[in-house]
Amino acid sequence: MSSPPVLVATRSVHKLEEIRDVLADLPIHFLSPADLGLAELPEEDDLEPFDTFALNAMSKAKYFHGRSNIPVLADDSGLCVDALGGGPGVRTKRFAPEDHVRRWGRTEANNRWLLEKLQGVEPSKRRAQYRCAIALSDDLQHAGVEDLVEGRIAEAPRGSNGFGYDPLFLVGEGDETFAELPETAKMSLSHRARALQRARPWLEEHVIGGR
Repeated sequence: MSSPPVLVATRSVHKLEEIRDVLADLPIHFLSPADLGLAELPEEDDLEPFDTFALNAMSKAKYFHGRSNIPVLADDSGLCVDALGGGPGVRTKRFAPEDHVRRWGRTEANNRWLLEKLQGVEPSKRRAQYRCAIALSDDLQHAGVEDLVEGRIAEAPRGSNGFGYDPLFLVGEGDETFAELPETAKMSLSHRARALQRARPWLEEHVIGGR
């Protein structure tokens, strides 16, 4: 019997690869929207209108379930910095001003803007969390799980692995950024990996067990 499909509600190749890697032992075929021929529509820009990761993740899960009619796994995740009052939070992806984005591209602009916002903040006050909410949806059930990883914001980017703010996120009390860690180490420590582990029981019951 072939593996049952689950649509991963993301256009990010990096996120899709991470999810597939973390859950590689499950007999599930994790698909991207492109795998199903789901064209990227302008309305997808409006799928994250809420002020919590959990509600945004569920918004994406329900939307893509409606378009695909197969079980969906969606995540919404971001960086929460204590010195910024929990920001950028749900604005993590769209943190930097648009003129910065036009000049440097979104990822570099976001990192530069974060460092600018924290300029002069001493290391002991640069604490942050990477947070991830996972939403799961099929014809009958919806569920959500969350997890996080604690760390600090470095004063300059380091490392070439990872994506997003990884070069600036010092993991735990250590002195390595996510971008400096080997991929296997990041998979065991990251906020998304931890949240995905919490999603396993739902996948096992409603996807694998429901065949």
